[in-house]
Amino acid sequence: MLNNKSMENKYSKNSFIKKKMTKVGVLSDTHGRVAKEVLDFFKDVDIILHAGDIGSIEVLDTLRKEKKLVAVYGNCDNKYLDDEVKGVISFKIEDVKLLMTHIGGYPKHYNKDIVPYFVSEKPNIFICGHSHILKIMYDKDWNFLLINPGACGYQGFHLVCTLVRFVIDGKEIKDLEVMDFNKF
Repeated sequence: MLNNKSMENKYSKNSFIKKKMTKVGVLSDTHGRVAKEVLDFFKDVDIILHAGDIGSIEVLDTLRKEKKLVAVYGNCDNKYLDDEVKGVISFKIEDVKLLMTHIGGYPKHYNKDIVPYFVSEKPNIFICGHSHILKIMYDKDWNFLLINPGACGYQGFHLVCTLVRFVIDGKEIKDLEVMDFNKF
């Protein structure tokens, strides 16, 4: 469970990409696995965002070999992860502000420890994982797009793995696509 005190050294603010037309790939809950389908779906993206429960340093290494990677750790991740992986991260891609954590929730049911970041960071996109359930929706109360990419590892109750990709063009979020494939 996140809490503000535990986030003191686990929170980061950055600006990663300032170019135009940035292609973004989002995944979560790999639990130690990077399937070929993930690399195929993300082959043309500029940056990969991992919303936690990474599972191993090898997952980070594999994804970093392919693209720029921004990741947060999840409740199943240990400290085997490197210093670049935080519990909560706020960053910009072009003119879009993103906030990412693992256990985030969904409208009317957000983790109480993440809500203060909504107030202070005012994200345009909020990305989380944990549920293993794909959910993409606009939250009118907080004025952001919620993206939970579901899960793409072996561990968990899901039978279908899901991934998300989209384009950021200045302030515009467009061309959102979902890919699914069988878990086994």
